[in-house]
Amino acid sequence: MTRISEPGHLSGERPLPRSGLSYVSGTLEAVSTASGRWLSAAVSAWMGAAFLVAMVLAAAVLAVFGIGGRGTEIALKATARWSFLLFWLAYTGGAARQLFGSRFNGLARRGRELGLAFASAQLVHLGLILWLIYIAAGPGGDMLFFWIGMVFTYMLALLSWPYLRDLLAGPLWRIVMTLGLEYIAIVFANDFIVLPLEEHGLAKYPPTYAPFGLMVVAGMVIRLIAFAERNVPHNSTV
Repeated sequence: MTRISEPGHLSGERPLPRSGLSYVSGTLEAVSTASGRWLSAAVSAWMGAAFLVAMVLAAAVLAVFGIGGRGTEIALKATARWSFLLFWLAYTGGAARQLFGSRFNGLARRGRELGLAFASAQLVHLGLILWLIYIAAGPGGDMLFFWIGMVFTYMLALLSWPYLRDLLAGPLWRIVMTLGLEYIAIVFANDFIVLPLEEHGLAKYPPTYAPFGLMVVAGMVIRLIAFAERNVPHNSTV
């Protein structure tokens, strides 16, 4: 049976976005709410470009290695990495701005575009997953972890629409967004760190996974420090 080895798993005036697929800047949110439009031309362009890059990556890999199990698994790895880069920028942008200052303003303001671009690119990855399941000699194994990540991905994408987000009380949608983002990050950590270690061991951990594993850990640490800075009271000095 062909092993599905890397699902790739696969957020009034507001401050700059703190993270993710649903946070948007005050200006962008005001335009979206006033026009009733979920996808502006700029957001659509980001989503289209992300999808196109993923399609080109997948097509190029499949053209070279074939559409069988090996070619599909390599295409999955390529599209997983592309999707992850988009997710990581959306995931860490707001926290990086908080910790490191205004040089990250642009990245933080693009949280919504990057998050929706990630969801768009994941459609290609999802198609490859379904294709590999179809051509495999048997079932694809326990992929519940991956499918939950997919549910969070597209739930957060839908919640970027102000009309839907406003149906949730403020604290509730923030909890849902944070939970979803952290779950997706954990899925990527499983793909880039846990599964390769289980398969190869520490001594033979594939070096091609190392940059992405380090990025996952770095993103989690940046967000954790930013969260602590926002929520842990600081003792004032006399």
